Amino acid sequence: MYDLTHDQQARTLSLLAQTTGWARVRTLCPEVDDSTAQAILSAAGTLAETVIQPLDSVADRDGCRLTEGRVQVPAAYSAAYRAVADGGWIGIDLPESMGGSGLPIVLQAAAEPLFDRASIAFNMATGASRAAAVLLSDVAPSMVAADWVPALIAGTRTATICISEPDAGSDVGRIQTLAQNEGGIWRITGQKCWISFGDHDMTDMIGHCILARTSDMPGTRGLSLFLCPSVHNGAANGITCLRIEEKMGLHGSPTCTLEFDGAHATLLGEEGRGVPALFKMIELMRLQTGCQGLGAATRACDIAEGYAQDRLQGGPPNAPPISIARHPDVARRLLLMRSQTELLRAATLELACTMDIARRSPHPQERDNAAALSGFLLPLIKNFGAETGFEVANQGMLVLGGAGYTREWPLEQIVRDIRVAAIYEGTTGIQALDFLERRLIRDHVGFDVFSEIAAACDLDLGLFAKMAERLIACDDPERRQRAADAWFRIGWLMVTAWLSPRLAPNEARCAMLAWAERMSVHAAQISDALDPD
Repeated sequence: MYDLTHDQQARTLSLLAQTTGWARVRTLCPEVDDSTAQAILSAAGTLAETVIQPLDSVADRDGCRLTEGRVQVPAAYSAAYRAVADGGWIGIDLPESMGGSGLPIVLQAAAEPLFDRASIAFNMATGASRAAAVLLSDVAPSMVAADWVPALIAGTRTATICISEPDAGSDVGRIQTLAQNEGGIWRITGQKCWISFGDHDMTDMIGHCILARTSDMPGTRGLSLFLCPSVHNGAANGITCLRIEEKMGLHGSPTCTLEFDGAHATLLGEEGRGVPALFKMIELMRLQTGCQGLGAATRACDIAEGYAQDRLQGGPPNAPPISIARHPDVARRLLLMRSQTELLRAATLELACTMDIARRSPHPQERDNAAALSGFLLPLIKNFGAETGFEVANQGMLVLGGAGYTREWPLEQIVRDIRVAAIYEGTTGIQALDFLERRLIRDHVGFDVFSEIAAACDLDLGLFAKMAERLIACDDPERRQRAADAWFRIGWLMVTAWLSPRLAPNEARCAMLAWAERMSVHAAQISDALDPD
């Protein structure tokens, strides 16, 4: 396993060196260089291999239990979570003044897939807590931030994101959970569902970053953001875990339905501006989803490549059997898997560097352009990270044949665990609508910045620009939105053309196979949606 982890580190460092934003990040963070990245990846690999990965199959088998109103996670989780916190991984990109390391997001994003390849389920807890710490450091009242952020970084508390309700999933504007101000004290009443690690026994306190309705203004305008702790003044805070879901995968991550009954809460940011405030956390969790896909894909590649080398089948009947890696179809499948995986690795690193520039640049125009570009890229990396992880794991199962379908090999668990990544933090359909409506129709600055980069790389922008013009010109939202998925996939193909030169030559050739034909297919789908008659 060490050799495989070491290989992932080497691949990441190689692509990081080719990432255009990395040089700029090093200029903005002069204390960071290639040796810093190498040291961080080495430490992450060791922790992932020795502490986190041994939990994965056990957690999948034993799962989590709701006992007398409290969720019990696998016994080894508490020590593992403390090891992650003690290593500084939860606060890696948070300010040193709050107990973090003050390092760039890209170093966190480079390390994250090593943890996710070890155990996506366990790492769900650390991802939410880290994102919440960033959120609280930005929007919480100073005393609340000073209390909560260091505790989250130290691992003595955890946090969740609470959005969905039984009758309000992706349609956030239909949230009914109420927040009432009673003499200057906010109290939350309502039910939230699909809450990862909504309850557990790893820490004594959990902070719920929760959207609730504070006025009768329609839609999202009546929603505000709160921090609602599981414990207030040393006593339970009126929050009950009603059940944990029985899921296809992620058995080691308790997905909870929570009831809030007059729970004490603190307003975060401005009243009525809950959704914009929460996006600070949502963006980081969408980046995490891309990293989860990469973690799943890298592990699936390593398993399939190793199995194909060791498995002896076929060849002349009068000679010893040969490695199935030499079979043309197996070799083709392995190359496709590796090509998709390394393209995703390049994309996550580029996005993370762009987010760093948006956060750190002293120049307003550079910050604005980087923020717009990261907004353009984020739905792509979130969704196609999830799709890549699932597709690569599925292809890996085919390499292993019947063995891949058994619990003797981890691939069947990887398939089950990563399937949901295309659903949570916004489904494929929601991400496609965001990419179309928010990133092109309402505000196309990110599209323009990307187009300038693509033109500088001598990419063929003809069909990309033509389809964008047609979509912008369409004033029928229903027809336009029927084209959202096709436009989304054209976007990923453009990212493929941009980043594939960074891959090994055979991987780049595989990534670009039939690129023009695939672009034409999606363009035809857009034309059919806009002009169905």
